[in-house]
Amino acid sequence: MSEKHFSFVVITISDKGSEGKRVDTTGPTISKMLEEKGFEEKDVVIIPDIMDVIKEKLVSYADNSRVDLIVTNGGTGVSPTDVTPEATREVIDKEIPGMAEAMRMESLKKTPHAMLSRAICGVRKTTLIVNLPGSPRGAKENLEVILPALPHAIEKIKGDPSDCAVL
Repeated sequence: MSEKHFSFVVITISDKGSEGKRVDTTGPTISKMLEEKGFEEKDVVIIPDIMDVIKEKLVSYADNSRVDLIVTNGGTGVSPTDVTPEATREVIDKEIPGMAEAMRMESLKKTPHAMLSRAICGVRKTTLIVNLPGSPRGAKENLEVILPALPHAIEKIKGDPSDCAVL
């Protein structure tokens, strides 16, 4: 993909990051990877691990900004404040379990901690929403797994009627 024709937003979900107590390196890592594949950055934001704040941002970007892709990072583990998957699940119309399963399967080859990931992927209206881990390395490794499928997924979400089968 050489021309930029899919837009994206990166939402870093971090209490410390949103308070300025931690520098976000994961958001820029994700943004760079997507831009290198021809995606166009619309925004990169940092918000706290608060369910209503996460839901509001997801809905706002999907419904009002109508971006093609929202990538979150952070809040996908098992700590008490990790609520990104729950917030995402509440706002999506369809879940795409295969994407999250593929990320976990590949991550398990590198660390047994991958089985603790509760990240989900889904669709709200015509926007694909993907949850990634909060660490730069984890986010990069997970995004690499699904990156080849993103353009096709977004085209299908937007109503592309062509067949999926490759001859």
